[in-house]
Amino acid sequence: MDSFWLHHGLWFILFMCFFPRLTLLFSSVPFGGLFWWLGWVFAPRLLVAILATYNYWDTNFILCVLAWIWALAGEGTEKTVVVRTAR
Repeated sequence: MDSFWLHHGLWFILFMCFFPRLTLLFSSVPFGGLFWWLGWVFAPRLLVAILATYNYWDTNFILCVLAWIWALAGEGTEKTVVVRTAR
């Protein structure tokens, strides 16, 4: 497997962190399938972490761990804010 850094750079990581839906839709990340689209709609940060783990676990272990930390923290925070503002 190739290293993450052979295909992507720092800008890609920043856009994946802050604009995951747009980056997934308009980048070279492979897409398709029912679960991919469900992840894109409901939990894009988790989809990013799953794709990172699947593709780069062997070559970029730290990057995958950071993706999971960001995904779990971001999704939890986003859902909390939505629930609070919906009341």
